[in-house]
Amino acid sequence: MIASRPLVLALGLVCFGAAVLSPAAAESVIAPGEKLKKLADGFKFTEGPTCDANGNIFFTDQPNDRILKWSVRGKLSTFLQPAGRANGLCFDAHGNLIACAEANNELWAIAPDKTVTVLVTNFDGKFLNGPNDVWAAPDGSLYFTDPFYRRGWADTNAVRVAGENVYHLSPSRENLRAFAVDLKKPNGITGSPDGKNLFVADIRANQTWRYDILPDGSLTNKTPFCPKGSDGMTIDADGNLYLCATGATNGVTVFDKAGKQIDHIDVPERWTANVSFGGKDHRTLFITASESLYSIKLRVKGANVAK
Repeated sequence: MIASRPLVLALGLVCFGAAVLSPAAAESVIAPGEKLKKLADGFKFTEGPTCDANGNIFFTDQPNDRILKWSVRGKLSTFLQPAGRANGLCFDAHGNLIACAEANNELWAIAPDKTVTVLVTNFDGKFLNGPNDVWAAPDGSLYFTDPFYRRGWADTNAVRVAGENVYHLSPSRENLRAFAVDLKKPNGITGSPDGKNLFVADIRANQTWRYDILPDGSLTNKTPFCPKGSDGMTIDADGNLYLCATGATNGVTVFDKAGKQIDHIDVPERWTANVSFGGKDHRTLFITASESLYSIKLRVKGANVAK
């Protein structure tokens, strides 16, 4: 399925005002003199940006059922189509692209040669609601959110799991467990690069939570991180968390490791879905927003960089 209007590339040509700084913030996360740039548009709905070891960005155009690649040279190409109606993406330590494949409520691993391995098909014999966002922990395990959204391609007669939970898939890919079972609608997810903390956004409750990760992968010490939900999220090397698109303020809102807002990046779209660091030095923030892909150069480096 092809987008309804031609794809338009505008690398470095369309710039916008970038940041609105909190009074408490001493310095913006934005690199001096940098502004938001629209890289490409003409998509139907962009989601799931993630970065490979070389700095290339992969993201989804979910309604058009494709995964695209924005290279470090500024070239756009289609990586995989069809793509399981993929939503959230991340790379594991083996270079596989992990995809939340919502078409059949599955979790995929896509090898560099584009071979697809289905990692998860159900939980306790029941279909998942629709894996949405995923994070690869340093130990090789995967955490993903499973909210329920009504999709035009979903099987309405499927017997689904009860609740909208966070799941943990063991490094061996043999053990799937449900965690954070008391959230209203978990969506965005990421973790600290040391593997000690997990951050989960409850988009319906407009709240992001921090958990401690125990050695066996289970979660404990649920703590409010900030009073804002998020569609997607990412984290930088300083421990700042980047949240997207809920409430009256669109764009990307940045919180420090204590949960205090320190910055905001305005994005001129109706919805800002997700964010990822990328580029050769991993200091460029890529933003998927409605029909477009944006970027902005930051002074800080991204964490959780693929090796």
